[in-house]
Amino acid sequence: MAENDTVVTGFVLMGFQLQAELQTGLFFVFLVLYLIIMGGNLGMIGLIQSDPRLQTPMYFFLSHLSFLDICYSSVIVPQLLETLWTDEMVITYGQCVTQFFFFTLCASTECFLLAAMAYDRYEAVCNPLLYATAMTPRTLLGLVAGAYAGAMVNSVIRTGCTFSISFCKSNHVDFFFCDLPPLLKLACTETRPREQIIYFLAFLVITTSISVVLISYLFIIQSVLKIRTAGGKTKAISTCASHMTAVALFFGTLIFIYLKGNMGKSLGEDKIVSIFYTVIIPMLNPMIYSLRNKEVKEALKKVLNRMKVSQER
Repeated sequence: MAENDTVVTGFVLMGFQLQAELQTGLFFVFLVLYLIIMGGNLGMIGLIQSDPRLQTPMYFFLSHLSFLDICYSSVIVPQLLETLWTDEMVITYGQCVTQFFFFTLCASTECFLLAAMAYDRYEAVCNPLLYATAMTPRTLLGLVAGAYAGAMVNSVIRTGCTFSISFCKSNHVDFFFCDLPPLLKLACTETRPREQIIYFLAFLVITTSISVVLISYLFIIQSVLKIRTAGGKTKAISTCASHMTAVALFFGTLIFIYLKGNMGKSLGEDKIVSIFYTVIIPMLNPMIYSLRNKEVKEALKKVLNRMKVSQER
């Protein structure tokens, strides 16, 4: 390290660096989106817990997906709002490490959880008579616990590798949260060995999860093709449509931003993609599962009718 280098002990998040009017406008846009995220996902969890018809394995996984979306967004969006309101935000080194850790934990858990949900759909479509035997409460807890445990290991290693790098070029992070690509640009030591570990872990988590999803849906497609009636095929496909949509949105953005490597990347481009999977997807997931799901719509109508009756009294 050169004598004039200063070891970074805190960071300044630069945010979007737009005109004041645009910053204020974005603040209110993201505030509304965050309220929708919280309301939609909390509402989904409450709906699942309150309706006996939704006490099934699929909705058990969905309640955890909603919980993760709440955590996911809460790690990022409040800080994003403060950055937009104040133009830039100073955070300590420890706060940056904490945010990075929990962001990685939530993202990794969601990868594994979506894979577990694909396996659940495989059992439901391909082995309907044995579905209740295969997806027991113990199995469900094991799959969810495995998702969190695998994500914890990934998050610990990834965070350790990232923050074992010396940051001394600057403490200004050209981003709205502590993410890997903008942090690597502040490094004053060789980062390639650690980058290789970090990107290998990302590759392993994403490809393992996607492999489970693809294999599950290959078997599902084979089973659907064997169904003779059009109604039966439509019913089988409809049980998977919401999950397939969620998988395509989530993994598509992760693949774009994490598996294309760090060299030659545009942080401006990454900001837009990061907004998509930290804000837009958590907002869309409850809508995807409610608008395309008959059981959820019926449960929601039941709750609304109950509220209407109580108001009339």
